[in-house]
This record gives sequence, C-alpha cells and structure tokens, in this order.
Amino acid sequence: MAEALKVGVAGLGTVGASMVQLLEKHGAQIARKSGRAVAVTAVSARDRSKDRGIDVSAFDWYQDPVEMAANADIDIFVELIGGESGPAEDSVRAALARGIHVVTANKALLARHGVDLAEAAEANNVCLNYEAAVAGGIPIVKTLRESMAGNDISRVYGILNGTCNYILTRMEADGIGFEECLADAQRLGYAEADPTFDIEGNDTAHKLAILTSLAFGTKISSDTIFMEGITSITTADIQAADELGYRIKLLGVAQRTETGIEQRVHPTMVPKSSAIARIDGVLNAVAVDGDFVGEIVLVGPGAGGNATASSVVADIADIARGDETRVLGMPAADLEAYERARMRLHEGGYYIRLSVFDRPGAFAEIARCMGEAGISLESIVQKRHATEDAPATYDADTPQPVILITYETTEVAIKEALDVIMSKGVVAEQPQMIRIEKLN
Repeated sequence: MAEALKVGVAGLGTVGASMVQLLEKHGAQIARKSGRAVAVTAVSARDRSKDRGIDVSAFDWYQDPVEMAANADIDIFVELIGGESGPAEDSVRAALARGIHVVTANKALLARHGVDLAEAAEANNVCLNYEAAVAGGIPIVKTLRESMAGNDISRVYGILNGTCNYILTRMEADGIGFEECLADAQRLGYAEADPTFDIEGNDTAHKLAILTSLAFGTKISSDTIFMEGITSITTADIQAADELGYRIKLLGVAQRTETGIEQRVHPTMVPKSSAIARIDGVLNAVAVDGDFVGEIVLVGPGAGGNATASSVVADIADIARGDETRVLGMPAADLEAYERARMRLHEGGYYIRLSVFDRPGAFAEIARCMGEAGISLESIVQKRHATEDAPATYDADTPQPVILITYETTEVAIKEALDVIMSKGVVAEQPQMIRIEKLN
C-alpha cells in the first residue's frame, strides 16, 4: 500500500472534530477501500487548549491556517473555517498555489470565488473537492458532477436549509408562530444567535448557485438569485396551505428556460403528494430532473458535525483513490456566462392572501384588477374571523382574510395587479404572495 496521505485541517469546530474522530474510527476501512491510508498530521485553530473531545497532541499545530497551507508537510488541506474571504480564502489559495489538494465545506467561499478557485486548481493539477458545502451529508455534488454526466438537466431544486425547514415544520405541526419556532430552533442549536443568513434565504442561495453551475455548466452567479425568506409566513398561510392540499417549504430552484437560467429562493407551496413535501425537520432534500434518468430525489441531513464530516472524508477518500474530477464538472474555461432568465410562467400559479375590508364591491374591485392584468382566478375563499364564543359577523371596518388561487401567470402581472389593488383602498395591509410549484 502507498504511503499514507497526510492531511492538514484548518478549523477544529464541530465538523473538524467529527472529521478527526471519523478518520480514527474508520481509518482501516477507508484505507482498504481507497488503497491508501489517510492520517491527520497538522491542524490549525485559534485555541489549542480548548476541549474538543479529541487528542490534538500528536498533530503539528499552526495558529495561522495560511502558514499551515503554505508550509506544513501535508498532501491535502481541509478548510473548515468558513467565510467567503479572510483566512479561509487566503489559506485555500495558498494551498492551491503550492500544489496541495483542497477539500472544503465552505459554500460562501465557492459561491463568491468558485470559478477562480477552479481555475487555480486546474492550473496546478490538484483537486478542489467540496461535497460538504451543499446539503451536508447528501452526495449531490458527486451526483451532478459524475453520476448524471450523461443527462441533460432541466431543473434542480430542493430544501437546502435545515433551520428554515425545521421552523416551517413546527409551525404546521404545532400551530405556533414564526418567532416562537425560531426561538425554539435557537434553543436546540438548529439556528444561530443571528439567524438572518438562514431565514432570509442567503444560505440556500449560496448552495443553489453552486448547484446551478454543476447542473447547467454556467459560471457561478450568486448575486443574480431572486431571494425571499420565510419571515413573512404566518400560521394563517400554513393552515390555508394545508386546507388546499399543500405544504409550505423554502425551496431553492434553478431551471433552464427559453430566456436563460432561472435561479430563485422563496417560500413555495408544494403538493402534499410530492416527495419534497414529506421532508420534515432539519432534513434536506435535492431533486434533479434529467432527460434520460427522469427525476431523482436525494434526502438526508443537511448539516451537523457527523453528516458534514462524512462528506469531507468522502472527498478525501476520492483523492486517496486518485480520482480526479473537474471542479465544476468541466474545465473552468468552458463554463458559459450565466444568462439570467426573465421570471417565467409559474406552472402552479400563485397563492395570494389579502386582508380585505368587508365592504360592498370589494370583491368585484379585486377581481377587476386581476382581470385587467390578464390573471385568471382558480378560486376565491373568504373566511370571516370567528371563535367558538364569537361567531363571524359582518363589520365593514374590520378586514377579513381572503385567499386567491391563480392559474398560470407571470411574476410581473401578479405584482402589478397587487400594487393596483393596494392603491384602491380595499385591503388593509401588504398582500401575501406565495408561489405554487407543480412537483411530482
């Protein structure tokens, strides 16, 4: 058997510590499967004395990850620091420039610098592997780069953020509001103290940008993604979706259209019968539509130390076997410029919740505005506020919830119609709009 592959790990947080433990536990198995032993020989972190549940005394210690990448006696540099710039970027670039293979779990780094780093890896004949950067333990990068190389992909979409999926699942299961669910997610460690990056859709957008490049052979373009988070979703929306036969999920969707590639992240109503609707809690799921294979769906943990470490070690094992795959599935020079599509016809239409003043003519005014925008309505449902002790009554000054479901229409038409409706004074607050996605 060849000499052991020496690994340097930058970042000894939850994932880094889990990775070291995994290699210690399954090192012999990995060696048998890859034909080469793998050993961590160097590490870098800020605090050497911190208890991480692993023994670091046998490793060469570096305070500066850039110094480790540039000077340590290693064959693979594993970057688990995080962040799109700073030490993470500098150390990865140093390793690639030195001709060292790189494995990273850093989605932000790849979303910002992925094409440039791919070029650097190719120029120095080394690997840049990043399975753990998208959907944690789900092998979606390998699936797109290798397993589906013979398919023309038309769409890739999925639940790519466990924090948001947990919150939406709890809102539906327990009938509690967004803020309470978020606080619970933070208490359980599913959400950060500052959850903005997750709940506003940024985390999903970074992952989607990488998947888009792999699926369609385009340069990564994270700044052009249409993005909405889940902060506006209410229990009323969750209940309405349930009654209409849907569940609400935060989806990242990339789709080839006649006008370019569409990338969007937003809350979506999906049919209860669809595979993606059944993904609950902190799980992730990614679906890919290929012309020969049809649709495949991969489900698994999208985060967590063990799941992410599993993907990191899988990347290391590929390098140990001598597997060399283009970073983004093809030579970086062959990637096409990203062409942003116009927001297309959404096959499932839209769900719209209005808070309408209960006055004569209000419904007619809403229907007229929709008709003038060329929007056909599948249904209109009004639900007067009521409790067991206080039946619903007519009150012209008390707004009542009205649910509209549209047929196929354009994003522009919907927004223009809602702007006009707002100007007519028949609604009390900004309308809620959720796209409906037709899925299998």
